[in-house]
Amino acid sequence: MNTALSLHGQEEVSNINVDHLLVELNRYRQQSEWLRQVNALHARLASATDLQGMIEGFSVWLMPQVEHDLIAYRSIAQRRLHLICSGHGPDRRLAMETAREVFEKVDCQLDDTCCEWGPYFVQQWSLSFSSGQGCLMLLRRGRCIEESEAQILRDALEIMEEPLQRALDYEDLFEQARRDMLTGLDNRRVFEERIGPLLDTARRYSRPITVASMDLDHFKQINDTLGHAAGDNALRLVAKTLARMVRSSDLLVRMGGDEFLLVLPDTALAAAKILAERLCLAIDSLSLNAGDGSKLGISIGLVQWRPEWSREEWLQRADEVLYQAKKAGRCRVCVEEQ
Repeated sequence: MNTALSLHGQEEVSNINVDHLLVELNRYRQQSEWLRQVNALHARLASATDLQGMIEGFSVWLMPQVEHDLIAYRSIAQRRLHLICSGHGPDRRLAMETAREVFEKVDCQLDDTCCEWGPYFVQQWSLSFSSGQGCLMLLRRGRCIEESEAQILRDALEIMEEPLQRALDYEDLFEQARRDMLTGLDNRRVFEERIGPLLDTARRYSRPITVASMDLDHFKQINDTLGHAAGDNALRLVAKTLARMVRSSDLLVRMGGDEFLLVLPDTALAAAKILAERLCLAIDSLSLNAGDGSKLGISIGLVQWRPEWSREEWLQRADEVLYQAKKAGRCRVCVEEQ
């Protein structure tokens, strides 16, 4: 009898040991699989330098584990939005419109809480970086994000924190390299990047394109009589005024000093002249005293591009017409007749 009880006890202990071993083996498999997934995520993040590429790589990595229609990241301080959508056609447009609407109306107030929004379920996670706050959004149809899926995202976001910070720093440096630091306008580098494609489009589709070469009147007197701080302030006010009056499709550039260029796609000379005259009036209405009794103004030379011209010839002609405007009395628009 005692022998039978002893054998029974050994069987129970053996079963307990086997069950424990199976549990441990399963936990080990899960840990090994997660480690493999982590290594795969690191590899995807390492291959992306910009934020858009990083979010796209994260979306591809996440899809087998957490199905989704869209992932979006919004940098709150920089007001930048990156959207990665797996849909096409109307589904894609609806998903992207929904994401923008959620960001606009709740702005990451749904932190780590699944919410139904139209045909989609939405969940957001707030992120903190040295450069400011960010918000990651996951959006999908059909069902809410489960707790196990949300935990995968939380763990992944811890891994992504450093690469995301690196991408944000890269974006800031890239943006600074393309901006005039004093006025915030595009700089000469942006002009060199964009002018070729703009002229190619004008040539291919026979569309008009006009350049306005602009130079401030009496700016030197401001620097000489009132100081460079006053001159810098005048440049900022002029840049703000010009930027407010042009289209987003136009190319407004500070070329250096008090020289600006405005490239007007799909704009013939007559329409460009109307805008240029408005710009002259707007700068004149700033009533910026040059310190010697004169007032800051702007002179503008307009030339519509011709397909037989090189870019250099076009810009040279615009400079010559600008000189004519200066010579004719300043604070005026001069046009090269066709």
